[in-house]
Amino acid sequence: MDDVRFAEPITLKFQSSERKVASSWEAIECMRQQWPDRARGRSWRAAYRTCRDALDGWHTARDARKAFARAARKAGLLASARKPVDHAG
Repeated sequence: MDDVRFAEPITLKFQSSERKVASSWEAIECMRQQWPDRARGRSWRAAYRTCRDALDGWHTARDARKAFARAARKAGLLASARKPVDHAG
């Protein structure tokens, strides 16, 4: 199993900390150790499986990152990458 690096890290926000996840292995570790139990549903399982399969060469880094980001978004863990732009006035 070779680690599969993401093109761009994903930043997650937990209650008291933030974590940058930059690879499939880091994503799996994060999902095992830090993911809230309440958010371990379908999207979590799909992301876990996709990241694990990426380590075995069955999925690409892009697939793994996309699945992980989807699960993080659904769990409300994605940190805002950018602040909204104010187009007023």
